[in-house]
This record gives sequence, C-alpha cells and structure tokens, in this order.
Amino acid sequence: MTHPWHDVPVGPDFPDVFQALIEIPQGCKVKYELDKETGLLRVDRMLYSSVVYPANYGFIPRSYGDDRDPLDVLVLAQEAVDPLCILRARPIGMMSMLDEEQEDAKIICIHLDDPAFSDYWHIKDLPDHRLRELKRFFQDYKKLENKSVRVQDFFGPERAKSVVQESLERYEQEILPKRAAAGEAPASA
Repeated sequence: MTHPWHDVPVGPDFPDVFQALIEIPQGCKVKYELDKETGLLRVDRMLYSSVVYPANYGFIPRSYGDDRDPLDVLVLAQEAVDPLCILRARPIGMMSMLDEEQEDAKIICIHLDDPAFSDYWHIKDLPDHRLRELKRFFQDYKKLENKSVRVQDFFGPERAKSVVQESLERYEQEILPKRAAAGEAPASA
C-alpha cells in the first residue's frame, strides 16, 4: 500500500511547485487527519465552532513541520477537492500561527490546474477579504474547545518556499533515518 506521506513524490519543481495531498475539502466541518502509522485518514473530530474550512486543507508529502506533522497547506480553488487527492500547488504565501503555543505554519497555495486561481503569484494579489477569512477561521475554529490559537502574520511566497524547503530537509534528517532503522525502505525521490 502506498503511504501518502512517505511514498508520494513532492515533485521535481519544489519549492516553486509541489504536489499536495488534500485531507479536508473546503466547506467541510469534519477534521480529517492523516494517521501517520497507516497512511489512512482518521476522523479526528467535528469542528466545535460553527465554521467550515475556507480552503482545501492538506499537507506536502515528505515534509516535516515544526509541529512534528507534515507541513500544512491551504489550497485555494473554485471547488472542494476530495480527501487523499493529489494536486499541483504553487505557494503564494504563508500564515504564521501558534497552536497551543507551538509553531504551526500554514502554506497558502493556489491549485495550479484551476484557471480561476492559476494567475495568482503572491498573497497580495488576493482580495483582502480572502485573507481575513483565512485568519478568522483559524482564530475561531478551536475557541469552543478552549484551545489557544494565535494567528501571527502573513508572509509572501519567498518565505513560504523557504519554510517548504526547510520542512523537506527536516523530513530527510529526522524521518528517513527512523524509517530506515525500522526496516522500512526509504522512498525514492
């Protein structure tokens, strides 16, 4: 069985363009999360607050963020994308946030193969309202769970690409050796 985190290539053009795996479709209230051991999706919870995901939400394969999970992506598109679908994404920015006082970067991307979004290159190109929606969602979605989330700032594509690159290097340094020690064949590039 293919593991979506370990076995899907990130693509030859990263960090400018990469493959992303979707866990949660935009407009959804179910918090699906990759089960790191099996590679299947687990229903983590229903969101407690009366909100829905404002973008397709997922991760970059073979990445490892500061929060010890695959690096999160928000992929802007016209339509909701089914869970575990792979799509081509281009980073246009990043939202820096603290989730329970832990760094939790969200890479903001466009779905490269969606003509309504493929002309966006920088988060400054987005309507201000779209960024306010993203920020508000993350400020509110855990409030009724009494959990602390603090959205810090938005950054452009260069900072996003830098964080993507760092997360891929962290995966190679921290995850690949553990997989090799466990007798799991390292995924080829």
